[in-house]
Amino acid sequence: MLLHDIDNANNLVELFFTRANARGPNPFLGRKLGTEWLTQSWAEVADQVCLLADNLRALGLQDGDRVALISENRPEWCIADLAIMAAGCVTVPAYTTNTERDHIHILDNSGARAVIVANEKLLGPLHGAIQATGIAEHVIGIDDLHRHQSGSFQFHNWAAMLEGDAAAARQAVEARMAGIGRDRTACIIYTSGTGGAPRGVLQHHGSILCNVAGAADILITDFGIKDERFLSFLPLSHAYEHTGGQYLPIGVGAEIFYAQGLDKLASNIEETRPTIMVVVPRLFEVLRTRIMKQVEKQGKFANYLMDRALTISEKANGGRKRLRDRPMNALLERTLRPKIRQKFGGRIKAMVSGGAPLNPDVGNFFEAMGLTMLQGYGQTEAGPVISCNRPKIGLKMDTVGPPMRGVEVKIAEDGEILVRGELVMQGYWRNRAETERTIVDGWLHTGDIGHLDDKGRIVITDRKKDMIVNDKGDNVAPQKLEGMLTLQPEIAQAMVSGDKRPYVVGLIVPDAEWALEWARTNDEKFDMQALQDLPAFRSAVRAAVDRVNQDLSVIEKVRQFAFTDEPFTIDNEELTPKQSIRRHKIRDRYAERIDGLYKG
Repeated sequence: MLLHDIDNANNLVELFFTRANARGPNPFLGRKLGTEWLTQSWAEVADQVCLLADNLRALGLQDGDRVALISENRPEWCIADLAIMAAGCVTVPAYTTNTERDHIHILDNSGARAVIVANEKLLGPLHGAIQATGIAEHVIGIDDLHRHQSGSFQFHNWAAMLEGDAAAARQAVEARMAGIGRDRTACIIYTSGTGGAPRGVLQHHGSILCNVAGAADILITDFGIKDERFLSFLPLSHAYEHTGGQYLPIGVGAEIFYAQGLDKLASNIEETRPTIMVVVPRLFEVLRTRIMKQVEKQGKFANYLMDRALTISEKANGGRKRLRDRPMNALLERTLRPKIRQKFGGRIKAMVSGGAPLNPDVGNFFEAMGLTMLQGYGQTEAGPVISCNRPKIGLKMDTVGPPMRGVEVKIAEDGEILVRGELVMQGYWRNRAETERTIVDGWLHTGDIGHLDDKGRIVITDRKKDMIVNDKGDNVAPQKLEGMLTLQPEIAQAMVSGDKRPYVVGLIVPDAEWALEWARTNDEKFDMQALQDLPAFRSAVRAAVDRVNQDLSVIEKVRQFAFTDEPFTIDNEELTPKQSIRRHKIRDRYAERIDGLYKG
């Protein structure tokens, strides 16, 4: 019945109403205020969606008008997104980390007539952008905003936008939605990208609904649906969380609780006890490191159990399950694994990794600890999920699983992965040339290189545009090397380079916790820049690089490396909001240092 509703929904708002009608007084959206988690019911949220939609129309917004949405993850984000669509308009999400320049580009390119913003802090860089573009006529503040006198726009209070007759507003919304089909644009999501100005991806209702149906099919068939709760952590302005962390829960009638941030994520997980988490690989790498350090401090027996768990998991993933490992597996199920699962609330059915490649060793680690890890694959231009690993087909951590229900995949002659189906975007907003280059004869050209294994699972080699081609014409996948480097305890971040060069070199960001311990052990003052000048410190990092090189082919080995001046962050524009490195920014900044690695 769940899949039937998703398949037959004409738009996302209609699907939401179907679930709200069935779930009524049950909890839907949860947020922690003070020491207590407070929830809003499906019925309450439905009323607020209709009232906000009605009042957006009262401001003069028309069908197809764009409305920008800038907020951290919270219940109002979901309500605003649904209400914008219920008003017949198009949501334009923007990252909370955007600078004024970023906002200018998005507002100017999208032509947004209205802006919904969470608070005064986020209004800061946005206010100048609104004035500079002069397009937005209305600004709606979720929290109280100071009344800025300058500007040609009007301020509106969130509470006032939720006033009115909910029943009449519902009738108006339902009448409007009756004329909106799956082919209508639902949102314009700007890809953060690793190079160039963000492009607006036109996602239609059918694209997201197709994704929701495919993901729901996996949950229903492989896990079963019962009392599901999602913990929303990744930015909702990113397509991955927008579809997987918002509309998938709506599609299956689940609760959504909103995490308070990275610093409180661990405690939020234990408090909310989610059943599904949608996360990017970088967070899994951080969690893996923390768990390993905690176990290491618990003594020899705990370390022995962890080593045995990893060995058994590695053999099982290699297709070598052994009867003699059963007693140890039983011991692990009574000792180590329950403690690890409890750190994740004790109810986790699956953790889904996407947004960037997951190192197989990280996936195997969580599998060994008794947590089901599903690696997915996709991009904003595809709704965004194309494929996902499935337990019933067989989890293999060096694959991203088979294409989801309703998705067609083929491999081009040059190895590029091509995708076709309702999930494919309508195109790039106001960029016909790029649209025609990316979608050819209905096939989305992903820019990713890969192949299908014997069970139809997609194996990603690398990004076509990121592939290193050395001076001899050999291809090297940089993300593979970077993933292996950052699994070393000495290395927090890495970027490798070597295009049209004789060998591969790397830029290294040392791990701060490891560096602090190294300084204490060697009676040195903890100053990262000063430590990097010490030959002994460099030798310790060199040893980590050499360990990685042992498992690499001759052309892949990282021959030389240099330290960076600081970590790659969103603030210095060397990371995207989904934690992917911006190669062109890093190369530009450290061009001289990289060149120096090829001299002498």
